[in-house]
Amino acid sequence: MNWYLAVLKKYAVFTGRARRTEYWMFVLFNVIIACVLGFIESLLGMPGIISGLYSLAVLIPSLAVGARRLHDTNRTGWWLLIGLVPFIGVIVLIIFFVLPGTPGENSFGPDPKAA
Repeated sequence: MNWYLAVLKKYAVFTGRARRTEYWMFVLFNVIIACVLGFIESLLGMPGIISGLYSLAVLIPSLAVGARRLHDTNRTGWWLLIGLVPFIGVIVLIIFFVLPGTPGENSFGPDPKAA
């Protein structure tokens, strides 16, 4: 839960680097929260209003942690736009997000593992 809250505290910070753990824990908690909200909405017979608002609320933090994760692999955050390419773009992004970060300092900042 601390990883999720740490990303929310850096709400719109697109600079620096994010470790794999930070990124994937944020994704995990987003999926869990989305499933719980979907279940609650189905019980209440709501058409997805709450989950839509939640998705909108975490859009900027998701983009920010994605950009920081790409920075850790020494890629610019603009690589997030490749996700707009159907099917192939998402696969490329997943591969980038799974790759280990560059050891030591890179052009985007110091190694987050060293801190």
